[in-house]
Amino acid sequence: MRAVLPVLSVVLALMAVWYLAAIPMNAREALTAAERAGAEIRGGSAAERAGRSALVLAALNPGPAVAGAWTQERPRLPAPHQVLAEFWASTVGEEVWGRRGLVQSGSFSNRSLIYHAGITLGATLGGFLIGSALGVLLAAGIVHNRAMDLSVMPWAIVSQTIPIVALAPMIVVVMNSVGVGGFWPKAVISAYLSFFPVVVGMVKGFRTPDREGLDLMRTWNATRAQVFWRLRVPSSVPYLFASLKIAVAAALVGTIVGELPVQRGGLGARMLAGSYYGQTVQIWAALLMAALLAALLVWAIGALERRVLRAMGTRP
Repeated sequence: MRAVLPVLSVVLALMAVWYLAAIPMNAREALTAAERAGAEIRGGSAAERAGRSALVLAALNPGPAVAGAWTQERPRLPAPHQVLAEFWASTVGEEVWGRRGLVQSGSFSNRSLIYHAGITLGATLGGFLIGSALGVLLAAGIVHNRAMDLSVMPWAIVSQTIPIVALAPMIVVVMNSVGVGGFWPKAVISAYLSFFPVVVGMVKGFRTPDREGLDLMRTWNATRAQVFWRLRVPSSVPYLFASLKIAVAAALVGTIVGELPVQRGGLGARMLAGSYYGQTVQIWAALLMAALLAALLVWAIGALERRVLRAMGTRP
């Protein structure tokens, strides 16, 4: 309970702020709809209200503003209960009662968030594994080779200054032009974002052993490989998992961005479709699924970290 109560308090506070923010964001449309339904609206005509503050209009018409702000079909900012209802309908509702769902057809519906989350998850894991492996290899080279430290590390830093929104379409177009599409462009974008945290973290981790430990290995006539595997690698394990938690979240973001130009399924394509048709509730439901997916991936890495540290005899 000591762990749950603080988290629950923060969630409830965020929900309250969310509900309050939805009122001025949707007030104008709510008041216009109420006026068309015959309600008397204060603040002047629709043309006069266009130049007035949404907060003032909501304060002058609290009843219609609140009722309409939380029930609009296409709100600017959907209320939390609308997002949760869309999330339920797009997952359990679509798969259990939908004509294309798992119960009726035996496969996941292409309208379901579960289906799109699976596509995003596959590319995320692929890019995360590629980027993490590349990051560890680069970190090992940087630690053991001064030339790589002086040449590769600055370029790794510079690479992260390129906006991924600008780079993702270029990667997709170039790879499609050589006949490589679908999974791989998204995985490459995901790997691009995930390798840098691993490089930085593992360089720090590999350099964790102090001078005394390195001198002791030399007195035992240990080779560079033995120093690496028996001293540097065990010392870098905490840094590795800390980096992986950041990298997997970055990999998920890269996959979603990579799905925007591809538009062949995935949470990114789902968000883009929602923006085309003004379905803000659909966009927020996809964002909720992405957040849950990120939380699941970070939790899985944390569980693996605890098992590895326990096996090494270190209390996590």
